[in-house]
Amino acid sequence: MPFRATILTLYPEMFPGHLAHSLAGKALARGDWACEPVQIRDFATDRHRTVDDTPAGGGAGMVLKPDVLARAIDHVTEGDERPRLLMSPRGRPLTQGRVRQIADGPGVVIVCGRFEGVDQRVIEARGLEEVSIGDYILSGGEPAALTLLDAVVRILPGVMGNDLSGVHESFEGGLLEHPHYTRPQVFEGREIPAILTSGNHAAIDRWRHEEALRLTRERRPDLLQAVTK
Repeated sequence: MPFRATILTLYPEMFPGHLAHSLAGKALARGDWACEPVQIRDFATDRHRTVDDTPAGGGAGMVLKPDVLARAIDHVTEGDERPRLLMSPRGRPLTQGRVRQIADGPGVVIVCGRFEGVDQRVIEARGLEEVSIGDYILSGGEPAALTLLDAVVRILPGVMGNDLSGVHESFEGGLLEHPHYTRPQVFEGREIPAILTSGNHAAIDRWRHEEALRLTRERRPDLLQAVTK
């Protein structure tokens, strides 16, 4: 069975978005994974197809109604054990480790919030895992969902031309990735480091690891602390 991504959204036309192109798009066309956007509004029961209401206790904005969203979730998850994610700025930060866990499974159900948020009761009642892609606010969960799916789909078996490409990357070993170089040998007076053209692969591996450590120490010392624990 291919990896199935079901996305609950008020804007299904936003999917598969950029994932219809390049390697992810080719894999989608081959049937290696499936993208299934579902319109949340289809599960509203009133003639206006209302999906939101004012926040209890007052305040600005609107809140996605729990009954409508619960019906949508139940419709796509009956007898389904895929993880249920809610893209949310207050969620746990998405990591490469979590991405690999998702990619190793049968698929994922992603809820894209809008307005001020989602009623807490449906989050609890339907076991939604809140996931954040960064400490900033987007107009809705759709761009975040596309980012998560981009990270997942690219490491599905057969999607990348060289499966080793996904192994030696930032965050895979807990460190940022080492610098890359290619021809020409000299660019605007800057040469490729001699070690990379030495043919000594053991020395090259050491250099790359040392550079990864250096960059991580300079730019993301928090990652380095996690690696050394």
